[in-house]
This record gives sequence, structure tokens and C-alpha cells, in this order.
Amino acid sequence: MSKPFRITASTGIHKGDRDYQQDQVVLLSHPRYNGCVLGVVADGMGGRSGGRKASDQVMMTARQLFERYSPDSDDATTMLKNLVNEAHIVIRLTAISSEQEPHSTVAAFIINPRGDCHWVHAGDSRIYHFQNGALVHRTLDHSYVQALVDRGEITEAEANNHPHSNILVGCLGAENDPPATPHLIPQLQPGDVLLACSDGVWHYFSPNELAAVIEGLSPREATEFLIDKARTRARGGGDNLSLVIVKIEALAEEKKPLRLTPGP
Repeated sequence: MSKPFRITASTGIHKGDRDYQQDQVVLLSHPRYNGCVLGVVADGMGGRSGGRKASDQVMMTARQLFERYSPDSDDATTMLKNLVNEAHIVIRLTAISSEQEPHSTVAAFIINPRGDCHWVHAGDSRIYHFQNGALVHRTLDHSYVQALVDRGEITEAEANNHPHSNILVGCLGAENDPPATPHLIPQLQPGDVLLACSDGVWHYFSPNELAAVIEGLSPREATEFLIDKARTRARGGGDNLSLVIVKIEALAEEKKPLRLTPGP
């Protein structure tokens, strides 16, 4: 980045109105490269233990690959796609050995020290990119209702309340290889915010609402507010909730002390 900056961030997770937690979320700082960050959200599916095993596997794979990742020599998009594919393979093996049907979504992003940001997603966990309180870009769900929206058969608002809004057409652990849709932000700037979250969060907010909350509050305050408000709007029928917020903020440049030159 051309100007001094700092990263402020927060994660949040809540089981909502479910009896058990299948979501997982993590935000990692690289052990060797200052300013290199990985954020991951995984929404497990497949029964109480199956869904948790699937999301746990996504997290384990993410940690292992990120520890070996070098922003100086490795390609971030390749690393993220490997995360999706390797976790998918192990989840499939778990299904065979345990006679369960574990599945998981994934939404993951890497911020490199030089300021470029890469993300990948599979399923209906989302990543949003906001700039100064406005939506710049977000992921498009690998879901049945998103396909209807893409074809112009229903609107975004109708998709949220569609009776088949929970049907995915791509995720980890399914018979078909998972989609791994990438995206690149060439250069993050002060005022940029990334939000990755499961459908238990985004289902209850418009993009404008998310933008306003994230712009007006700190990452920690925004995390708590979004979880509380989503739980209220769910009216006792809410899903697991998980999210990670990363905000890029400008650092005030230090002023050089005034030096008086002695007169003759």
C-alpha cells in the first residue's frame, strides 16, 4: 500500500437457535510474514457430528496450508483453491469411513503484506468488499435460488424468502468436485472492509444495512451488533452464525518536530 495503514479485525460465532454448532470461523496472522492474514468461514452440514467434522476439516486444512504459504513466492489463488480441494477430499473420505454425509461451505480470503487481497468461495457463505460505506463486490452463492436470480426469474429480495433458498448446487463433500470461485482485489486501501459470513448472518440484512453497520462501528462492535440483530430478526428460528470483519484504516503520519534555525 502506498500509505501507512493498520488492520483492525474481529470474529464472531453463535449457535443461534440450533441445538449445536456446525459453523467455524478463524482469522490467522501469518507466523513469519507481518501483515499477511487469512480469514475463513465454514458452514458445516450433515447432521450434528457430520457437519461439525466437515467444518473442522476446512479449518485444519486452512491452518496447515497457510503455515506453509509464502507471499513472496507462492500464488495466493492457488493456495486458496488447494484449500477447497484438499478439504473436499478429506471430507469425502470421512463420509466413507463414518457412514455420514458431511458437507461444508467455505469463504476464505488472504491479504498479502503488499496489500493485494485474494478470495475463494464454495457454497452460500459469502464475502463482501465495502469501500467507504458502499458495496464494491460480493460473492455469488452456488445455490439454486442464485441460479434463478442469474436467469432473471426472481429478484434478490425474492431469493431470500424462496422456499428452496437452502438448496446448494456446489459445496465441499458432495459427489461432484466443489466450485472454487476466485476474486482479486489488486490493492486494498484505507476505507476498505472485508466481511466473510455464513448464511445465518447475511440472510437477515441487505447489503446497504451491512455497509452502514460496518462503516459506523468498529469491527468488534459491528460483529456483536450483527449477531444480536440477526438473532432478533430470526424470531427463534435462526441458524448458526459466524463472521469475520477486517477493516483497513489509515495511520496518521507522524509530524516532524519543528526545528528552529539559530539566527546570526
